[in-house]
Amino acid sequence: MTEKHIDEATGVATTGHEWDGIRELNNPLPRWWVWTFYATIIWAIGYTIAYPAWPMLTSATTGVLGFSSRADVKTELAAAEAAKAQYVAAVAEKSVEEIVKDDTLRQFAASAGAAAFKVNCVQCHGSGAQGSAGYPNLNDDDWLWGGSIDQIYQTVMHGIRFDADADTRVSEMPAFGDMLDATQIAQVSAYVASLSGGDVADTAMIEPGKAVFADNCASCHGEDGKGSRDLGAPNLTDAIWLRGSGEAAIAAQVRTP
Repeated sequence: MTEKHIDEATGVATTGHEWDGIRELNNPLPRWWVWTFYATIIWAIGYTIAYPAWPMLTSATTGVLGFSSRADVKTELAAAEAAKAQYVAAVAEKSVEEIVKDDTLRQFAASAGAAAFKVNCVQCHGSGAQGSAGYPNLNDDDWLWGGSIDQIYQTVMHGIRFDADADTRVSEMPAFGDMLDATQIAQVSAYVASLSGGDVADTAMIEPGKAVFADNCASCHGEDGKGSRDLGAPNLTDAIWLRGSGEAAIAAQVRTP
């Protein structure tokens, strides 16, 4: 039997462990700590008896107190639904214009709308409504169909090119690749790029492109290229582009929009 090592300074036996010349004294734990540890064990046993704790195959032990966090959540949700019921009913009964004029209803509708946006709209327009390629940024002032509350309501309510709704907004740019030759497409792309101050590889293409634009594009985009919200035709004179700027991107849109 190995004799225990006694520390010379304290006279206390060591545990027998040694690391790099350092030994651990075998001092007993403080009594208060030991009793606190025992108390936590007793508390844990009592807790598992009183509250749901032990998992089983399809459920868990229910506990003698019958506590259920699910029941508490259900009660809280019911109370929340009851509290907002009057506002939901008011929003359903009033027009958008009436809701905007009522500060309380407007705040309620805006908060609820934020939640609805996160569920239904962020997949395309982004969590910050900043948009992405082919999906407009909703933070700026460039609106294809108008940015008033009534106009936005119309767009959300009836959609764009949604055949199942007779009141849907309709705009469909024809594929000019079947109508214009390659030279004409290059010319009109140069002209459109110039409208917003973009770089044009051959400035000599701009003037003939203006004539092509007047014959084929001005009926929707306007003679000045500023677009038409009635037709959903975008403004071509600003720096905001839904599907990319530059002559190559414009030409691609002209050919197969």
